[in-house]
Amino acid sequence: MIHPHPEASNSDEFKGFNEARRIMWGHEARARVYERFELTTFIVDTDVAAVHVDNTARADRVFLMAFDKAGQQVGVDTLYIDEPGQHLDIAPEFDHDFTDMDVVPGSQLERAIARGSGWVVNLTALREYDLVADRRATQRAVFLAHLQDMMKTGDVRGFLFGRGESDGTDAA
Repeated sequence: MIHPHPEASNSDEFKGFNEARRIMWGHEARARVYERFELTTFIVDTDVAAVHVDNTARADRVFLMAFDKAGQQVGVDTLYIDEPGQHLDIAPEFDHDFTDMDVVPGSQLERAIARGSGWVVNLTALREYDLVADRRATQRAVFLAHLQDMMKTGDVRGFLFGRGESDGTDAA
């Protein structure tokens, strides 16, 4: 593995690169959660409102417990982790805390959350997720982050947005 020079990673010279890397990690986490949940019936089962992801009990699998809107358990599933990239780390865009999902007090879901062994996916947020749109938005954000570095170093002095037909209004 190649390690960056200690001064280079904290330098403003690579600020855009570091931002691009952070953006890509976020996209990869969202895409991984979505793609792994597509392997279950939970996305299409409209009775499922939330899924508790226990990603701490075992290194080789993730235990999923599905809950309805009342916070009662309605199903379980297990996703096996054959590759390190299949682990379901927290994706804030789907997490119940970040999406302000209501949790019924005293429910089985609330007790699962209180155990602190994983995180809870808000299925409404996951169902609304558009993988293709996210990929395009991420691609643009990564390009703009890299562009910041390239303009700073003089590698790029101007650019055009659009599809190649320009009247000069898109020039930067």
